[in-house]
Amino acid sequence: MKSQQSTQTMKPATAAKKLGVYLPATPASFQEGVVSRAELAELQADPPEWLRELRDNGPHPRPVVAAKLGVSIAGLARGGVTEALTTEQIEALKQERPEWLEKERATQAEVRKETVRLKNLKKEKEAGGADRG
Repeated sequence: MKSQQSTQTMKPATAAKKLGVYLPATPASFQEGVVSRAELAELQADPPEWLRELRDNGPHPRPVVAAKLGVSIAGLARGGVTEALTTEQIEALKQERPEWLEKERATQAEVRKETVRLKNLKKEKEAGGADRG
């Protein structure tokens, strides 16, 4: 019997997600293979030219687009952005400041404020509980 390989592998889609890149824009060799954890670590530590280029210029996956625009992924969808965007397209949107983008940024800012408020409230309750004990 052959010994089981201890190296864990992942699908290209998973590796692309971990690398923060849009899978269809990666080289065919990346899309068609499997990626070991060691290969992923190597790509992260010493990215090849194609990976650096994708990270710099895109096209970027929706989570990266959302982060660069300061909105949620759902906010992107509400704004009609359903495809990957390049860095140039993202910068153009930032300059144009369409109404949907301003609205979604404001919504995201409110969500962040509420998250901080709830976190502080929880800390206060925990501190208050410790004082009574």
